[in-house]
Amino acid sequence: MRQFQFAYIDQEQLRAELIKIKRWCTSSVYSHIVFQIMTETLDEELLDAVCLEIAQMLPEADFFGCSSNGNIIAGEFSEPDIGIVCTIFEYPTTKTEFFQYTLTAETMGDVMENVLKEIEKRPWVTAVDFVTTIRGMSMTAFCEGLQKARSDIQIFGGGAFSFDLYDNRACVFSKKAGISDNSVVFWLLGGEDFHVTSTYITGWKPLGKTFHVTMSDGNILYELDNMPAYEIYSKYLNIRNNEHFFYNSLEFPFFYQHNGIDILRAPTESNPDGSLVMTSDIEEDVTARLAYGDPWTILESVQTDGAIIKNFNPEVIQIFSCAARRTFWGNTEVSKESMPFQNIAPTSGFYTSSEFLRTNGYVNQHNVTMVVIGMREGDAVVRPKGDLEIDQSGFSGKVSLINRLASYINAAFDELEQSAITDGLTKLHNRAEIQKRINERLVSGQTLSLLMLDIDNFKQVNDTYGHQEGDNVLVGLANMLKDGIFENNRDADVGRWGGEEFMLLMPYDEDYSKLAATDIVRDFNSLRFPKAGKQTLSIGVTMARPDDTLDSLLVRVDEALYQAKHNGKNRFEVL
Repeated sequence: MRQFQFAYIDQEQLRAELIKIKRWCTSSVYSHIVFQIMTETLDEELLDAVCLEIAQMLPEADFFGCSSNGNIIAGEFSEPDIGIVCTIFEYPTTKTEFFQYTLTAETMGDVMENVLKEIEKRPWVTAVDFVTTIRGMSMTAFCEGLQKARSDIQIFGGGAFSFDLYDNRACVFSKKAGISDNSVVFWLLGGEDFHVTSTYITGWKPLGKTFHVTMSDGNILYELDNMPAYEIYSKYLNIRNNEHFFYNSLEFPFFYQHNGIDILRAPTESNPDGSLVMTSDIEEDVTARLAYGDPWTILESVQTDGAIIKNFNPEVIQIFSCAARRTFWGNTEVSKESMPFQNIAPTSGFYTSSEFLRTNGYVNQHNVTMVVIGMREGDAVVRPKGDLEIDQSGFSGKVSLINRLASYINAAFDELEQSAITDGLTKLHNRAEIQKRINERLVSGQTLSLLMLDIDNFKQVNDTYGHQEGDNVLVGLANMLKDGIFENNRDADVGRWGGEEFMLLMPYDEDYSKLAATDIVRDFNSLRFPKAGKQTLSIGVTMARPDDTLDSLLVRVDEALYQAKHNGKNRFEVL
């Protein structure tokens, strides 16, 4: 496999580059020539001229391409509007074929049915590479359709875009069908000597509060935490619901779990009612957080996840990288995350509106992600090559500031969130939190025992030895519960119910809870406090019943504790 990459300057320079390629082909053995054209300009006349020049100079060559938000040539962001990559396949067993379809919400089902039929007819297919227009459509059905292809096929691609983020126009094109503003071009590759691998890199990290998707419909996200979804961007990022929403929100996607992996999903627009239009469906009843770009995590991911590509020993590398990443880094620094791959093999690609990759059998649509593909013909050959060298110098003030502010926000939020559910003295759950956990388990119908603990004669401790010694006794019991009970009961929960009362939730039956209560009474008896010496406690024990409400359960465990006190203290009773 041989590759030629160059930025288009003018027709004369294009002719000169094509002559070089033609001379190489004349003196070499090859099976296919494929040109990929990536363009920031939507000037159809210019694109037609480029395609015509290629067709005339190398009539046997195929070509395809799309509009982009920027191009990657030789691992670097390329300033000229058009980037051209010519891949020459040298093995006679390698096969490639192109299909272009009109793609709209109405035609999507037929498109997926047709391309799956074409793939099925060609058992040699090992990879499906595609470029597609997206804007305004949910791509969920597209992804779900593609993942029906044979499980051994690698699937990857990118969404066409425009240089202007506010411009909804985009196009794809191929030798077969020409330029279209609502199409998808599939490039089928394979053969017994063709090999491909893939990975994806994010580096965006979750920020602050977790939100619950309380209302959505397809790719329209209506509510988070029962509020219009847009209000999250307004409240936490001061992003207004106007024509600049897409640009301002691009660097702050949602971070959530989908198909078993972490996915970033960016809204494309905000509606007047505060709902958000997403590029793919987002399910109700999932949790999501806003995310931010962390330069150090991004570059660390390039090294760790990029090792998959390096160890594959590719002959060429292809990148689909989100336009948000270009916006985040800026033109001067965006190559920091793509240039390391050029040390491994010739690297090219473009900045997309979405990135697609099959992972664990699922075809996922990504945002704010970099999908990296390695290809080669023949067996892996260890070639002299560089390492994934990372340039960590010269981060811009903007990037450094974002990273530090995000670290501060996350730390402050974690502290606030923890303080909201934690008792300040004992560091156990507070009453509201342990009550919430009891109710969640009760509603789920799972096995549940409650142990309500009360230190005997605690008022005497405070009156005789002072409140500081009283606090020592409370903390002593709390530590005993944490260190003793949870050593063998990882699924138990304990909280301070109030004053000298504690509540222990155990996901076990009554017999086990009786044993636990016996141990607690005995172990607390063995503690010795500096002034108060030996103290005792009483425990009420009860099991949740099928007809229990939270109130009935709490009333019964409180009654069991009352009986333990009434029957002499330093004991437990079961109701």
